[in-house]
Amino acid sequence: MKVLVTDEISQSGLLPILDDPRIQVDFKVGLPKEELYQVIGDYQAIITRSMTQVDQALLDHAKNLKIIARAGVGIDNVDVDAASSRGIIVVNAPYGNVNSAAEHTMAILLSFCRNVTLANASLKSGDWQRAPFTGHELKEKTVGVIGLGKVGGRVALRCRAFEANVITYDPYISEKRAEDFGVKLVSLEDVIRFSDIITVHTPLNEETRNLINAEHFERMRDGVFIVNCARGGIINEKAILAALESGKCGGAAFDVWSEEPPKSEILKKLIAHPKMLVTPHLGANTFEAQKNVAVDVSKEIVNYVDGRPLSNAVNIPRFDPDLMEHMKPYMKLISIIGEFISQLAPPNPNKVTFTYNGKLARFDCAPLSVCGLAALLNHCTDQEINMVNAGMVAREMGIAVEEVRSSETDSFSNLITLSLEGQHGKKRTIAGTLFEGIPKIVKMRNFDIDFKPEEHMLVMSYADLPGALGKIGTILGNANVNIGNMSLGRTGKAGEAMVVFSIDSPADEATIEKVKQAIGATFIRAVHIQQ
Repeated sequence: MKVLVTDEISQSGLLPILDDPRIQVDFKVGLPKEELYQVIGDYQAIITRSMTQVDQALLDHAKNLKIIARAGVGIDNVDVDAASSRGIIVVNAPYGNVNSAAEHTMAILLSFCRNVTLANASLKSGDWQRAPFTGHELKEKTVGVIGLGKVGGRVALRCRAFEANVITYDPYISEKRAEDFGVKLVSLEDVIRFSDIITVHTPLNEETRNLINAEHFERMRDGVFIVNCARGGIINEKAILAALESGKCGGAAFDVWSEEPPKSEILKKLIAHPKMLVTPHLGANTFEAQKNVAVDVSKEIVNYVDGRPLSNAVNIPRFDPDLMEHMKPYMKLISIIGEFISQLAPPNPNKVTFTYNGKLARFDCAPLSVCGLAALLNHCTDQEINMVNAGMVAREMGIAVEEVRSSETDSFSNLITLSLEGQHGKKRTIAGTLFEGIPKIVKMRNFDIDFKPEEHMLVMSYADLPGALGKIGTILGNANVNIGNMSLGRTGKAGEAMVVFSIDSPADEATIEKVKQAIGATFIRAVHIQQ
């Protein structure tokens, strides 16, 4: 795999890929757009920070790109939808710079409260003044934390250590999580009305853009202090400039901007305002954080090369990390089921149903469904399908996808059933389970059957008459096709039979036609499973 690094990345953190002989890493930092467009087609992976815009224009030139690795938390410089439509995986490093961002939040908050930057400049200029730099304590102040995620949670804990009263707004957490941090979960309106200090820690998206605007500033306490170490644009910059100029806002500390580097007149005025403490997006700029995020994305690229599940892919449904090892065998099972049924089913499917029975149904099975859907669709279209774009491609093809879960099961502790409905009501159903960790197919249509999927197989249905199996064996033997295993299911004596043969080598079309004619098969199909 060829990997292109386009931004300044800690090389010590890239050792997992630099030391891997299967991976070639090229450093081309700060390339102009046109030059980047010319070279990106040679690479399967790109590693960036925030300077490189991985947008539609770049992706149009990235014909071989498989994975985009953002060495940091935010992905606002990556067009995730455009990447997903091409089946390109986007990974980030959501944990590597968490501590760094939380500590920088506290650094600029405390620096402002104690006038550190102003006092420093004054003393260095030769003055000895104390009174102009009288500050404020955090103790007993009300700090409103918007977003109690990985960074916001750490900021909340640190503010509590300074004996501040902490309230939080986060529509995606439970009251118990807030209690675990020792903070009170309230509405956004209450954070706005009652906080002496407000600090934001959310991602930037359509829901959070301009989350705090001019109307909110009108309802804040006089002299409120605002901190933004998350993403530029969460706080409306025109609104906070007006609040600073009117005196409604007593001060602010910003590390991030809606435009980086800032060029607009509003941003220039905001940065120059005497009540603003500013830094040039340094939240993740510690040696430790830079190494951590590089290590995290490097490990994800190695996981991709090894075919292992990715922990931090932002456009792939994934299990809770604690479940990942437990679910890996089921991902293999459902991939086999999807690949198997796609070679037996009628064309132009209308609906796919994934049914989970047993203990497995207690968990979120969405990653399993997407994995099975990807395996299925790879045989239905010329486009390369994976877990990134499977759902999108299914929608474009007009295929309805349904998931059913039930803790009830008859014969197996866990059972996965995949049903495929085609035109005119034609339907195929396959069910599988794990036996001592080995994938097995245990039901096809209405036949109980039991076999381990192999690379080459023959599946056939016919009237269960004496001598049929002998005829099949003879024809395959004459074609030099050796039978490894056989599994037979039937509706009853002299009824319909279904047999699945595992064969050591593929049978050609002529041999399959001979078998069909010899036993009067109503259905016969060769199946190939990738090993």
